[in-house]
Amino acid sequence: MTGTAAPFAADDYRARMERAARSAAEAGLAGLLVAPGPDLVWLTGYAPTAATERLTLLVLAPGQDPVLVVPALEAPDAAKAVGASALTLRDWTDGKDPYAVTAPLLEAGGRFGISDNAWAMHLLGLQKELPGTSYASLTEALPMLRAVKDPAELELLAAAGAAADAAFEEIRKLPFGGRRESEVAADLADLLRRFGHSQVDFTIVASGPNGANPHHEVGDRVIEHGDMVVLDFGGLKDGYGSDTSRTVHVGEPTDEERRVHDLVRAAQEAGFHAVRPGAACQEVDRAARAVIADAGYGEYFIHRTGHGIGVTTHEPPYMIEGEEQPLVPGMCFSVEPGVYLPGRFGVRIEDIVTVTGDGGRRLNDTTREMVIVD
Repeated sequence: MTGTAAPFAADDYRARMERAARSAAEAGLAGLLVAPGPDLVWLTGYAPTAATERLTLLVLAPGQDPVLVVPALEAPDAAKAVGASALTLRDWTDGKDPYAVTAPLLEAGGRFGISDNAWAMHLLGLQKELPGTSYASLTEALPMLRAVKDPAELELLAAAGAAADAAFEEIRKLPFGGRRESEVAADLADLLRRFGHSQVDFTIVASGPNGANPHHEVGDRVIEHGDMVVLDFGGLKDGYGSDTSRTVHVGEPTDEERRVHDLVRAAQEAGFHAVRPGAACQEVDRAARAVIADAGYGEYFIHRTGHGIGVTTHEPPYMIEGEEQPLVPGMCFSVEPGVYLPGRFGVRIEDIVTVTGDGGRRLNDTTREMVIVD
């Protein structure tokens, strides 16, 4: 992951590392091992400028000062990270064994949480150096590590959502009919950047029958008059994510198209109103899904209702049947039901929602009514 980290102070990163170490202890772990990626950015503010085979690893353990093991040639950049003053840098030079440098920081027989995206060669190197250790992925061991956002994070997520909304308000003014999906997608990407995004993660433009594929890859199909068009787009602004979906129509829709759009809008509203502290994540999914199933379209709602968002656009928690994690104020996630009719069209409506003290608050405010475009 590259890009500018969000504007937090060293004390913010220190508090996050301390909380992560406590959470590891509460989960029965000896500590956490964090490789380059979103967790490292969130915990330290450090994002290496390029992926490298050289070991970089943050070691967090209860009662132990945080240590970032880093290649010597990258140590100067690591030292510039805002969170660097809250940890100790331990560098290693080419020709030396980085696992031998790291091993003294780890409990010889401990079980550690490790970043999902850690390189296999590094995990195997640690296991060879310390054969008594065992490991669990961070998503398995501490799925809620980044889930509850503080007020500053919520402000950044709200700003990212507002920027995505501004992009939608502009794209709806442009012509769709007679243009390729790829052309509209390029316009969306340009608009996201214009409104402050440093990274565009996806711009789905799924027209006509392509709209029945929730993760349609933008292609050269020419958008036609009479098409329903699913727009799903987002990325990172100041280090925090946006993700919104709206479904527009080129010209006047048929009665069925309008009916399905209204159904998805009602399902999205039901999912939103299910958001409240203490409710299980699956209750959001159930509320949205029930509306669609009761109308006879249940088999055409083929994905979960939502996913968390923060320093990445997809992260825990997930709004899906079987997820009993209670909602907590500060959690942020999408509510995005859809109906997908194979060979015909699809509809999806998505907002990012944050849990408040007594319910939920949307971070996307563009209209959820049917939008007619040219």
